[in-house]
Amino acid sequence: MNKKKILLIEDDEIIRENTAEILELAHYEVTTAENGKIGVKMAGKTIPDLIICDIMMPELDGYGVLFLLGKDPVTSTIPFIFLTAKTERKDMRKGMAMGADDYLTKPFEEMDLLHAVEGRLKRSQVFKQAFSRDVAGFNLFINEARALQELHELSQDRRTRTYKKKEVIFYEGDHAHALYFLSRGKVKLYKVHDDGKEYITGLVKEGEFFGYMPILKNQPFDTFACAMEDSEVRKIPKEDFLVLIRRNRDVAGRFIKMISNNLIEKEELLLSLAYDSVRKRVANALIALKNRFDAGSASPFKTDISRSDLASMAGTAPESVIRTLSDFKNEELIQVKGKEIVVLNASGLEKVW
Repeated sequence: MNKKKILLIEDDEIIRENTAEILELAHYEVTTAENGKIGVKMAGKTIPDLIICDIMMPELDGYGVLFLLGKDPVTSTIPFIFLTAKTERKDMRKGMAMGADDYLTKPFEEMDLLHAVEGRLKRSQVFKQAFSRDVAGFNLFINEARALQELHELSQDRRTRTYKKKEVIFYEGDHAHALYFLSRGKVKLYKVHDDGKEYITGLVKEGEFFGYMPILKNQPFDTFACAMEDSEVRKIPKEDFLVLIRRNRDVAGRFIKMISNNLIEKEELLLSLAYDSVRKRVANALIALKNRFDAGSASPFKTDISRSDLASMAGTAPESVIRTLSDFKNEELIQVKGKEIVVLNASGLEKVW
């Protein structure tokens, strides 16, 4: 069994060595840093499972360490425990408001340290499990969130609503009153051009959240959301979601990563639409569908996406999609069986220009 890695940032050599020894005796792998600047660099290199950090340090204090780590999606979710010789409530409030997970006041007992470390590591693991891509993961997420933040009556909005294929879940311009979780089915996010044509901006699969960007920006929904097949959707009220991400680093960090991934995907999509040929855009759309919805089985990936939806993804007309699919079929890259498209040669599609 791999040892959990702990980064200890403490400028007092005696406290640093004694604390590290206690943790090592408890079978943790401990790395130490004598000041905040070194600690931030080591956190980025080693990616520890937990960080214990003194507040009052030269070079860079604990608040600065927490701030810098919080800006990096890779380190923003690492559980963080402050060490301090001060007991003033204002210092504790400041640290917790910035996202610290726990506080230990020096001098501390050995068992207080070990209990704090074990508790934070267990809680972090629960959150990792809570984001598993199924309904059980969703329920873990909600239950843990309620236990941590005392969110009252959250379960009232956990009812599952079923949407039929092509049924709109929310409209562009609607008030963003809830975060959505897709427990079954497929959902597309799209915008409508002035000429009435759709442009798909995102695809949502089972186990994913959607509709969170407008909540974070405090704006109405900036896209439509529509079921691509019969789907089941659950909701988290906006107010409860905002309380949760403001107070919990695990959840906030998870959504930072999701937002980062979304931005990267959208940048790549815009570049493709600007510079790629129709053939390349259609091929990219098929690859995107495979990457998003392929269950990982040994059989070839199949999709019954409509030609109009595929055209919306590729930024072209349905007639151009139909002609391109015919070319891909002749080149034995795909099979077409009625509305169903079977990807025979994904690597071949990736090489299309």
